[in-house]
Amino acid sequence: MNILAAGIGVVVIGRNEGLRLERCLASLVGAAQQVVYVDSGSTDGSVQTALKLGAEVVELDMTIPFTAARARNEGFACVQRLLSQVRYVQFVDGDCEVVAGWLPRAQAFLDAQPEVAVVCGRRRERFPARSIYNFMCDLEWDTPIGEAKACGGDALMRADAFVAVSGFRADLIAGEEPELCVRLRAKGWKVWRLADEMTLHDAAMTRFGQWWRRTLRGGYAFAEGAFLHGATPEQHWRRESRRAWFWGLGIPLATLITCLLLGWSGLLLLLAYPLQVVRLARRGRGSSGKNWRLAFFLVLGKFPEMLGQIKFLLNRFGAGKTSLIEYK
Repeated sequence: MNILAAGIGVVVIGRNEGLRLERCLASLVGAAQQVVYVDSGSTDGSVQTALKLGAEVVELDMTIPFTAARARNEGFACVQRLLSQVRYVQFVDGDCEVVAGWLPRAQAFLDAQPEVAVVCGRRRERFPARSIYNFMCDLEWDTPIGEAKACGGDALMRADAFVAVSGFRADLIAGEEPELCVRLRAKGWKVWRLADEMTLHDAAMTRFGQWWRRTLRGGYAFAEGAFLHGATPEQHWRRESRRAWFWGLGIPLATLITCLLLGWSGLLLLLAYPLQVVRLARRGRGSSGKNWRLAFFLVLGKFPEMLGQIKFLLNRFGAGKTSLIEYK
């Protein structure tokens, strides 16, 4: 049963989420003073579903390049217009269901911790056993408890802090939440992760191609984050970017050069990959089978991450065209 959280607006973003969106909005009925759904060109009746469930709807102008960051900003602006006394805003992806009781617990935490601008809880994957890709998502969501560097797409934020840093960077096609948190922390705010259950996420990721594109998008986000904030003392996402280059291009290139100089013995350098899989599998927390599969995909993922890095460089400095990288 939901308890109305006063002074809270909710921004839900989505496109063609179908039943996932219906679950999301139903979980918010009676939970907040204002719910805004931002639609980005759905053709499955999402707008009608949102209206039926009592949400205010913002339909984005799709002639303007779409990003999730832009959608969230427009949703927040709508919340401000409709709820003049808004204190907090909960951002939610349309494929997530908000756990009952999360909003009042998160609000109580922010009320008691005036130095914290963003609070998030445990986002769980709805069907982690359906595919190895869903399982990896569920592990990705399980971040450490306490003060954090960043949040994901689901989080409760102070409206005044959000306004003070001008919200999300609308031109980012990925990684907009950690980038926002970098700017908030630079202003002296804190980001916090609670142990409380927050949302159920439905990645619906069952195909290798979906995982590849999602991982490529992650590499793009690492590159752009490092470009924007890598020179700061915390070196935002520089380590992640360097790993992508080392494993995704450095070792293959070194192997090629060594083979040209020394012959086929240079292929021994490629043993670094199975050795890395063994190292990661032995550090795993799950069953033996899952540990080995997870380790394999973590190593394999450096190749799409590296391609994401290259895509960013082409877009930023070359002839590439910035476009959304979607996996659904």
